[in-house]
Parts: sequence; C-alpha cells; structure tokens
Amino acid sequence: MFFDPVYLLFAAPGLILSMWASYRVRTTFDACSQIAAAHGHSGAEAAQRLLDDAGLHEVGIVETDGYLSDHYDPTARQLALSHDVYHGRSLAAIGVACHEAGHAIQHATGYVPLGIRSVLVPTANIGSTAGYLIMAVGLMLSPWVVLLGAAVFSMVLLFQVVTLPVEFDASARAKRLVLEAGIIAPEERDAVDRVLNAAALTYVAAAFSTLMVLAYYLFQAGFLGGSRDE
Repeated sequence: MFFDPVYLLFAAPGLILSMWASYRVRTTFDACSQIAAAHGHSGAEAAQRLLDDAGLHEVGIVETDGYLSDHYDPTARQLALSHDVYHGRSLAAIGVACHEAGHAIQHATGYVPLGIRSVLVPTANIGSTAGYLIMAVGLMLSPWVVLLGAAVFSMVLLFQVVTLPVEFDASARAKRLVLEAGIIAPEERDAVDRVLNAAALTYVAAAFSTLMVLAYYLFQAGFLGGSRDE
C-alpha cells in the first residue's frame, strides 16, 4: 500500500471543513452554555414542553452518555439527551433538546425526508464499507469496478444529502416553537440560532467530504478527466 498525494488534494478540503465545523459546534455550544435561559427551563423540560404541545405524550426523554450525543430514536420513540443538554438550563441546552424534539414531531407528522432517510440507513451502512472497498480494489483491477463501487458508495452521499433537509427542518421547527411556547424570550433567539446553525454545518461538511472522496476515485479511474485504462 502507498499514499497517493492526489488523494490529499481531494480529501483535504472536506477534512478541513469537517474539522472547522466540529470546532465551531464545540465552541458555540460551550459559549452559549454559559447563557442561562431567562425562564429557567432545562433542556429536558423544554423538549417535554414541545412534545406535550404536539400531543406526543408517548415519546420518552432519557439521559445518555457522551458529549453532544443527543439524538431521536424513531424506533423506540425516544429522545436521548446528553447530560449537559438534559440537565442544562442554558440556551444551548434548550436549542439542542428542542431540535431533537423537532425530529419527533417530524416523525409524528409524516415528514417525508425523515422517512426516506430511515429507509436509506441500511444501504448507507453497506455503502460506507463495501463501496469504499470496491472502489479501492477497482483501482488495481478495472475502472468499471471503480464505477460499480462508486455506485454503491453513492448511497452514503444520498443518505447525507437527504439528511440535510431533515436537520434543517428540525432546527427551523425548534427555533419557531421555542418562541411560540414561551420557553425563551425573543431576545434569546440569537443564541439558540447560533447553536443550531453551527450544528447544521457539520452535516454539510460530512456530505462534502463524501463527495470529494467519491470524486477522487472517479478521477483516478478516468471518469472525471483522469487517465482511464480500458
């Protein structure tokens, strides 16, 4: 095995963007975690309020391990909130918790992109391993094998692209509903927006990184201007 410097040319922009997005999420969340919510709600309490207002009394809220490991499990109908979000009474905690509640509301209202994303999970998992392996092996065998691997690997990109409207919509719901429910005051909206906007960038970075990896293998196989061996 050897390192191809051309790979770095394709992968570096996505890697840099991902690192910057991750840094921005951490710093923005930590900064806004220092801003106490005027009405004193914890993240769990805020999320519960949105769920109750939506009539989703069957959706549970539990505490989970990890830093910003918050997520909504549509199978269990459960919000899993990290310790700092579950117990935190900051605008950052409220923003993240209500974003996850937004996913539960999407699920309950039949938000189409969320359903598509759920269907794509198995194929995306296969594509992330099998597709990458087939493309790598294909460079030693045939450009057409690379193309086959790219088709499989593209399921990862498709999943990530579908994820974008799901995440953006959940954040938009959270930003609107926290005000309508009186969880935060209008002047506190900016901090919530900053936290959720920073988190959204991580999904953009992930999709861009996957796209650049795909472009590298297609380029090396000759499908994007490289030298293709027939």
